[in-house]
Amino acid sequence: MDGENIRVLVVDDHPMWLDAVARDLGEAGMTVVGTAGDGAKAMRIAPAARPTLAVVDLHLPDTTGVELTAALVALPEPPRVLVLSASGESEDVLAAVKAGATGYLVKSAGREELLDAVRRVDAGDAVYTPGLAGLVLGEYRRLSSEHDRSREEDDGTPRLTPRETEVLRLVAKGLAYKQIARRLTISHRTVQNHVQNTLTKLQLHNRVELVRYAIDQGLDD
Repeated sequence: MDGENIRVLVVDDHPMWLDAVARDLGEAGMTVVGTAGDGAKAMRIAPAARPTLAVVDLHLPDTTGVELTAALVALPEPPRVLVLSASGESEDVLAAVKAGATGYLVKSAGREELLDAVRRVDAGDAVYTPGLAGLVLGEYRRLSSEHDRSREEDDGTPRLTPRETEVLRLVAKGLAYKQIARRLTISHRTVQNHVQNTLTKLQLHNRVELVRYAIDQGLDD
């Protein structure tokens, strides 16, 4: 029952890994809404399948897992992303997290570790293979420090309206636009307008940069 309501898209170019992960998730009670061996197919599937979580390999034949992660989290109803990769290199981990991945697991992880990571990431927790969490936290601190310095150099920090701040806080918590609309009793279109206005004011380019800004401001607490 732990996997109920978890809808997963699995993306891996290795057929054996793809089948094994999909089978393990299905046997655990999760709904595998689609599988893909490349980024193009994943992006064709995702909008209609509406996964709540995507398990993504870093090495794909037509793109990188980092680029696919960024594309997935930019969707109107974005899934959370758990990267499942053979690589434990710091550069790969940080690139995935910066692109919007909520979790990062190396493929040496066991079945139960994978299932636990999927459940926790789907619930909004940040999950990393032991030893990688400190690396990610250190990078966020560095980014936050750089942001603080840039704000000190710029007295013209744009002001957000209370509603824009409220929407930003919910975006930082990982809620999809439709969930935010229901929470605030406003339309989906209004939420999109608030997000776009906030992006323009802050001179940011996408949802990933917006979430990072919100985390820097402590709005995800």
